[in-house]
Amino acid sequence: MEYDPIKKRLGNFFNKAPWLRILFYKLLDLLLLRTWHICRELKSWAKKHQGGKIVLDAGSGFGQYTYFMASHWKSWNITAIDVKEEQVQDCRNFFEKTKLNNPSFLTGDLTEYKKKNRYDLILCVDVMEHILEDFTVFENFHHSMKDGGMLLISTPSNQGGSDVHDHDHESFIDEHVRDGYNINEIQEKLKKAGFSNTEAKFSYGSPGKISWRLSMKYPILMLGVSKAFFLLLPFYYLITFPFSLVLNYLDLTIKHKSGTGLIVKAWK
Repeated sequence: MEYDPIKKRLGNFFNKAPWLRILFYKLLDLLLLRTWHICRELKSWAKKHQGGKIVLDAGSGFGQYTYFMASHWKSWNITAIDVKEEQVQDCRNFFEKTKLNNPSFLTGDLTEYKKKNRYDLILCVDVMEHILEDFTVFENFHHSMKDGGMLLISTPSNQGGSDVHDHDHESFIDEHVRDGYNINEIQEKLKKAGFSNTEAKFSYGSPGKISWRLSMKYPILMLGVSKAFFLLLPFYYLITFPFSLVLNYLDLTIKHKSGTGLIVKAWK
């Protein structure tokens, strides 16, 4: 399934007013399990690194995580980069209407973008599965990071990431160039790219997989069939939302032996 057209439809609706877009961000923060994992890691890192920091949101997309960081840590200087000019301009237009002036947006290709020893933190959420030349990007991240800086990645694993469960099963998301990373493979690539230390853990274990189907997969499939389902979405989530919250909490607190997602950290 092509995921981008559906995201564009949702974006068009929630772009009608700044408060609607902020509401959409808040809803995504609650619904998307990966956001629960990423926000916990960001808060943990921020507690240990006080004061103004220079941060790269690598593959910022619709700006959800840029907004989260910019609103929580106003002393941070955040660069948000995305390969899609339309997305970048959209974020610029939105953030100009807010009181947040600590992020800046630019169009760029992560296989080419690097700034020597600039960033304290690089965030890369659900991006690497879209980039074929992943090792080049990891090298660029390492080049761009200050000594002691951290890279935080969320990406599908090869344990059913992208909803792929065998070699003959196509990805749920057509835009992915790989179905997921082996937990050891991605750490080996990061170390080869120059990172001194890495950690990785599974997300989207048993509770998370159920939550993802309820909160994301089934609604997206239905939206792909008919735009009319937009009218039914509030009623659908009224029923499923409480279950998704409980499942997300369980996924966040349980240590998983396997899962369809990976949360990876690497230090220079």
